[in-house]
Amino acid sequence: MSAYVIFTRKKTLDEAELKIYWDKIRATFAGHQVKVLVNYGRHEVLEGDPVEGIVIAEFQNFEAAKAWYESSAYRAIRRHRLRGAIYSGLVVQGV
Repeated sequence: MSAYVIFTRKKTLDEAELKIYWDKIRATFAGHQVKVLVNYGRHEVLEGDPVEGIVIAEFQNFEAAKAWYESSAYRAIRRHRLRGAIYSGLVVQGV
């Protein structure tokens, strides 16, 4: 069953840190089957607090999504995302 990693960017803090993150993110997908479904496209918040952008990535299953998130490649760049903006992130299993 597919699983989805979802990040919502609430507030940008440091554009330079985000640029480092975005320049390196694709390399973290090596060895993982991942399909980016949403990448900061047009959005409208219908309920809740505003967000600046949304990313949704599809993985084969919940374990695969967690394996990517906990991978050494992703952990090495994650700090740039966290320094660059306030995010919420989650993994959710599909139906």
